[in-house]
Amino acid sequence: MIQIEIDSDSGFCFGVTTAIKKAEEELAKGNQLYCLGDIVHNGMECERLRRMGLITIGHDEMAKLHNVKVLLRAHGEPPETYELAHRNNIEIIDATCPVVLQLQRRIKKQYENSLTSTHSPLASQIVIFGKNGHAEVLGLVGQTDGRAIVIEKFDDVQSLDFSRDIYLYSQTTKSLDEFHRIIEYIKQHISPTANFQWFDTICRSVANRMPSMSQFAARHDLILFVCGRKSSNGKVLFQECQRVNANSHLIEGPEEIEKEWLKGVLTVGICGATSTPKWLMEQCRDALL
Repeated sequence: MIQIEIDSDSGFCFGVTTAIKKAEEELAKGNQLYCLGDIVHNGMECERLRRMGLITIGHDEMAKLHNVKVLLRAHGEPPETYELAHRNNIEIIDATCPVVLQLQRRIKKQYENSLTSTHSPLASQIVIFGKNGHAEVLGLVGQTDGRAIVIEKFDDVQSLDFSRDIYLYSQTTKSLDEFHRIIEYIKQHISPTANFQWFDTICRSVANRMPSMSQFAARHDLILFVCGRKSSNGKVLFQECQRVNANSHLIEGPEEIEKEWLKGVLTVGICGATSTPKWLMEQCRDALL
């Protein structure tokens, strides 16, 4: 008999839980509600909310709307989105994660300080370690009128100008280890005449999962990591599972489980990203029973 364990530390983070709760509350009142972008990077959870009445839209569609309610998901949005809402008399239900909101404010303040500096604004570089095009990163870059530099991986750090000041931030769901590698590289290469400051803005609800995820993956023969393939933190956490346990598989739902994975397996661990609902991990467990 195969033993199955669902990781108690996996599942929605605070920001995602809050956004979904706000959506459910509005929909329960019978109100029409739009959501700007997928509320969470998990297709099955998005489909559940769609059946409840949530309408997912993009920025182009939002520009055509007037006098409606639009929910902003946990990832946050740039200032332009709020300006559009004001022009079109759109009521914003703001579910931006508090951690992301604080980061937006810090970057905005840093940028405004650079504009009032006695030096040229071009004398400094605001750098964000994050995924180009990711919703959160777009919101962060938006705080700088689009002038922030985004680096996606360690190798990209070489493209920075080390003769100019560097202020380094991170998307909240990036790898803490890779972020510290970038910091050390900049420290070693920054000009003596330039200033370097870095700010650890990685969300601990993701970073703190890494050690427990490692322990969880190590104690099972097979790991099923349940996650939408768009999830940034899911990619980071799944890579950690693979590092510890080569017999780890990323699946979006129970229909992707392959029977041959179970040959010779005595224990199965089921875990997921901060965007993975508990009910979906439970469905994967039930598919094995």
